[in-house]
Amino acid sequence: MNEHKPTVTEADLHAFADGLLPPERQAELEAWLIENPQDAAAVAAWQAQNDEIRAMFSPYAISMDSDKNLVLKIGKTSIGQREVQKRNRLMMMLAASVALFLAGIATGRFAPDLFARPELQLTAIEALPQQAHSAFVVYASDVRHPVEVGADQEAHLATWLGKRMNVAGLKVPSLQKLGFQLVGGRLLPINGTPGALFMYENATGQRLTVLVGRNSGNTTTSFRFASDNAVETFYWIDGDLGYAVTGEISRDMLQQVADECYKQFSS
Repeated sequence: MNEHKPTVTEADLHAFADGLLPPERQAELEAWLIENPQDAAAVAAWQAQNDEIRAMFSPYAISMDSDKNLVLKIGKTSIGQREVQKRNRLMMMLAASVALFLAGIATGRFAPDLFARPELQLTAIEALPQQAHSAFVVYASDVRHPVEVGADQEAHLATWLGKRMNVAGLKVPSLQKLGFQLVGGRLLPINGTPGALFMYENATGQRLTVLVGRNSGNTTTSFRFASDNAVETFYWIDGDLGYAVTGEISRDMLQQVADECYKQFSS
């Protein structure tokens, strides 16, 4: 007997990320994401993007306690009822416009003046720690399949990921002197292009990840730091590549790991 497996489309994944699925479908998607880590990483990235968009526009979300009374008062007359219907249609059109506007922001097709403002512009260097955080949360907690290629195939891992990223001589950093052994690595989409994720673990079972992705801006930055609850990230850009080291370890240790990775990647 063939076991029935749900069909999951990209639209389903977006609906899950937005919290729009009915309860029974929500449970199916949760089970699907456990078995499909690449989809789980994409959903986590979309949810992080949703949080950023909501935070960006939260200063403009203003309501008043009198709003409800105003609607009730209008609804007491037939003219008011027509006005309510007109208002509802207007609100639906406005909601659709906002949705289209936000989608345009994601693709860079709308609001160039808005994104010209430095405080609202999400550049590649700003997106890097978000993607590193999402990848760490999804894969570092996976017990059975945290990586695609294990540490026993380190040479193959470096060659494979370097070829996919079009990076000659891509290195897998050695962190043994800091107490972390290589678990392995995997291919990840980073800013729409192939990227690499290396995972490490110490004797107590703590894990950290090193992410490497393409930087289309071809810029260089110093070390920067991002924190999301207990997850810490050090990240930097060096020419056409961006790097991020992420883990639930002390900031001091993570800084040492970042320094060591920088030395090895630059040599």
